[in-house]
Amino acid sequence: MPAEDETAIDILLIGDSTVTDAAGWGKAFADRCRETATVHNLAVGGRSSRSWHDEQRLPAALALKPDIVIVQFGHNDQPGKGRERETDPATTYREFLRLFVTAFHEIGAKAILVSSVTRRTFDAQGKITSTLTPWAEATGAVALEMGVPFIDLHSTSIALHNEMGPDASMGFNPKPDDRTHFNEIGARAVADLIIRDLQTLSPELAQHLRQAPTGP
Repeated sequence: MPAEDETAIDILLIGDSTVTDAAGWGKAFADRCRETATVHNLAVGGRSSRSWHDEQRLPAALALKPDIVIVQFGHNDQPGKGRERETDPATTYREFLRLFVTAFHEIGAKAILVSSVTRRTFDAQGKITSTLTPWAEATGAVALEMGVPFIDLHSTSIALHNEMGPDASMGFNPKPDDRTHFNEIGARAVADLIIRDLQTLSPELAQHLRQAPTGP
């Protein structure tokens, strides 16, 4: 538990729309932080690891001098998103993740890599089917290579929705046909998946978080 004289901590989030306050888990995550934590959310809808970087967003992120940065990309790195956004999970996607980790380490910040949250797309047997697996696996590989914490949100979110089933999972949709982003209920559920992993992966950060409830 945090001590009364506990030092404050600055947390930075970078990623795509599934991390933003408006359509992702960002605000729900911030709401679960204690008063000792300040959360800066520089995630931007429609961005991939490539386009977020190429739009020169990194200097402003570094200028915030965060203690911890949480990074989640992948959705817009996939084929069909245009050359300005697409990355190869075997090469360029990993290169951008390495670049982010290195840049933040150079200013003394600790990086945490998060794999892409699943889309709520089900097969005929009522199980999640995902095209994000190569990017999720690449995220884990870079985390292992660089010795940084890895939250496999892709796997934990798939497990959550497989347990919930298609009908209940649609309760996360902000609009009936939007199976990617979250309403408030969905955002809280996804933030809780992240927080549960942080409680063991990052004790430094965990003490600034309110404990996630147990269960799905």
